[in-house]
Amino acid sequence: METTANRPPGNRKLVARLLLLVAAAFAFGFALVPLYDVLCDATGFNGKTRPGGLGVGGIAAPDARAPSRIDLSRTVTVEFTGTVMPGLPWEMRPLTTSLDLHPGELHQARFLVHNRSPQTIVGQAVPSVSPGQAAQHFEKLDCFCFAQQTLAPGETKELPLTFIVKPEIDERIRTVTLSYAFFNVAAQKPAPQERE
Repeated sequence: METTANRPPGNRKLVARLLLLVAAAFAFGFALVPLYDVLCDATGFNGKTRPGGLGVGGIAAPDARAPSRIDLSRTVTVEFTGTVMPGLPWEMRPLTTSLDLHPGELHQARFLVHNRSPQTIVGQAVPSVSPGQAAQHFEKLDCFCFAQQTLAPGETKELPLTFIVKPEIDERIRTVTLSYAFFNVAAQKPAPQERE
């Protein structure tokens, strides 16, 4: 029977290289998620939007102004949808279901949320823009999605969204859909471990 000491030196080097390759592949797998998020934020892939020119708390910074030009030659329809994810006993719906606007115009839409449960719950909205290539041209100047929302038992709130569809948006895009998915913040946090 062959022992480790009896193996040729070439086999040990091969095993060491293979183990190093496995470790590198494992590390690369962990790095993919943050790298993908950076790519999506930079390019607008996967419908991710980024707030432009925002100051503390998602409020527009003093130098964040509406674009100086409005493209009056065309109209884009913006549709709004909302979803509440399992584990959050809220209702959510857009008060404005769609808007026809000229790229470059500043607009506001509102969403209505209602807590159906007998307890105070904190939720967080995550936006998504479709088609994905429109995301980099959909700028949210003020949005309820920038902060967590707390609703008391039975409370109803109107949540505002102020946005611009930039004039640089592809002329072939005639309809943009902005979707929000609300999550229960407490359900996303790991449960505290009990000490023994």
